[in-house]
Amino acid sequence: MSAIKESIDIARRPEDVFSYLTDTSHLPEWQESAVSAEALDGGPLHVGSRVRVTRKVRGREMPMTSEITEFDPPRSWRMHGIDGPVRGDVRGTVEPLGDGERSRVTLSLDFEPHGLGHVLVPLVVKPMAKKEMPKNEQTLKRLLESRAA
Repeated sequence: MSAIKESIDIARRPEDVFSYLTDTSHLPEWQESAVSAEALDGGPLHVGSRVRVTRKVRGREMPMTSEITEFDPPRSWRMHGIDGPVRGDVRGTVEPLGDGERSRVTLSLDFEPHGLGHVLVPLVVKPMAKKEMPKNEQTLKRLLESRAA
């Protein structure tokens, strides 16, 4: 299966965008299916940090844990699921545009199925993610641009 990839331009500096995106407390603000999110070590994210995100999928809350495998502020990060039947692989990049006062955010999402996940990914998870990702990016843009100084 191929990754789902979406990009959006945001009228905010890359540092501001990256900081918001990698603060787990903000995830439920801009991701439709995210119910809660927390960095399990309590501190700022870094390579090796673990993050628990609870998502609502078809009315059911599902917690999942991911580990940060790449972290290069303010340019990119990557996290990979380490438990459950569906393990997401998320890569985010933030590129400066023009004079550096704008950014392009690109999110790439793929899934690694385990056990029941081999059925869930193509039938439920991937179609839901394809539908949700563009809406999430629009919400992200609206939130960040409304906070612009």
